[in-house]
Amino acid sequence: MIRSRPESDNESFTPDLTPLLDIIFIVMVFLLLTANIQIKTMEVAIPQTNDSAVLDSPDQEVIAINVLNGSPSWALQGEPVETWEMFTANLLQLIKENPGKPVVIAADKQANVESMLKVLAFMQNNNINATNIVMEEE
Repeated sequence: MIRSRPESDNESFTPDLTPLLDIIFIVMVFLLLTANIQIKTMEVAIPQTNDSAVLDSPDQEVIAINVLNGSPSWALQGEPVETWEMFTANLLQLIKENPGKPVVIAADKQANVESMLKVLAFMQNNNINATNIVMEEE
């Protein structure tokens, strides 16, 4: 007599998917690691000028801010200022006493960029708009 297998034995004939899933995950990891990822960048437009008059030094007196390399990091009118609090107080006092004078920032090439950004952020927060940045002519 021919006997058929019981219904529960049919489940044993399904293939084991574990090795297939392992291979799929390995291929996914390989593809993710070898894919070219585009680095996000932001273009900064730096204004260009051919007018040499813009690059000339001003004929009038200015309030000079120096960003120095090392400690102290700032100077006003060529005089180093020890702390940030003293620097900001002295700068606001100078601008209050001389409202018509333009502000000029000169940074040392070796100076910390954070010091320069701190000065620019302070000036922006205090609405000091008349600013020139001294650049070395190439």
